[in-house]
Amino acid sequence: MTEKKNKKINTVDAVTELVEPIVEKMGLTLWDVRFVKEGALWYLRIFIDRDSGVTIEDCENVTRAVDQPLDELDPIEQNYILEVSSPGIERELIKPEHFDAFLGADVMIRLIRPDENGEKEFRGTLIAHDKDTVTITEDGDQRVINKKDTVYIKLDDFEL
Repeated sequence: MTEKKNKKINTVDAVTELVEPIVEKMGLTLWDVRFVKEGALWYLRIFIDRDSGVTIEDCENVTRAVDQPLDELDPIEQNYILEVSSPGIERELIKPEHFDAFLGADVMIRLIRPDENGEKEFRGTLIAHDKDTVTITEDGDQRVINKKDTVYIKLDDFEL
């Protein structure tokens, strides 16, 4: 097993590597994996997607399909709650492929701290992205935002 100080990063990587082929065999896409502590509880969240949308049955089937392999791999020392769900209508864009897939879409961006004008939230059309930034247009003006300065970048009014 890996060093304890890298446990969180390696847990997500290990779960992603294990779960992605299972999810893809089921005709779904693995959107994201998160391992987070909320209060006293740890959550392993697996977000799945499909062009036609995700059903409750899809979530149940993925939960059943990954439960035993996760127990066998045992990448998590502490107790945790497994949640499998859709990324939702206002899905968060995280990976480069998420940004690629939604170029031209309307997005909501929330900053960690207000900008020089005291604003923390923006809505606009995603027109470009790179490793460090996203570019949106709002009312005809372009705005470049550093990803590291954001709380989230989510789709706005996305319709499945």
